[in-house]
Amino acid sequence: MALNLTGFRYCPRCGRSTLQADGPKAVHCDHCGYRYFHNVAVAVSLLLQVDGQLLLTRRARDPAAGLLDFPGGFVDQEERLEEALRREVAEELGLAVDPAALSYGGSGHNRYRFEEVTYLTADVFFSLELPERPVLRCADDVAAAEWYPLDAIPDAELAFPIVADTIRELRKASC
Repeated sequence: MALNLTGFRYCPRCGRSTLQADGPKAVHCDHCGYRYFHNVAVAVSLLLQVDGQLLLTRRARDPAAGLLDFPGGFVDQEERLEEALRREVAEELGLAVDPAALSYGGSGHNRYRFEEVTYLTADVFFSLELPERPVLRCADDVAAAEWYPLDAIPDAELAFPIVADTIRELRKASC
């Protein structure tokens, strides 16, 4: 798999446009020798279910604006996965989630293209089942919050392959 670092045009050390691919996940500067490793970014998502329905959010921004995704986002430096999910869900939906109530739901990988750079991600999913639908206030990157039975999710409207893969796994597990 080839790495796409087209957004990186100049060396951060010497400022010259002498960057060259150095294997599948790095670039180096032919002038000063600087090497940059484009490591995997970590993202967290919430699989929130109430009475057999799964919460999906409509993305307000690109990539994949208008398509369905799970609530969540990227993990900040020195942040625990559960804390990142708590922060992201609060920012996106105004929902307070107790990290201790989360269950590990699985993981996968994805490609997230933003500002001419493709970020390879390690996606971690946490599950939470609530007895009733919470009050949600869409903000940040979310245009709408929508509830679906697993068998009624519009697959053609899913934002990323990892979302489709995860929903496929949830459907298999519910049979």
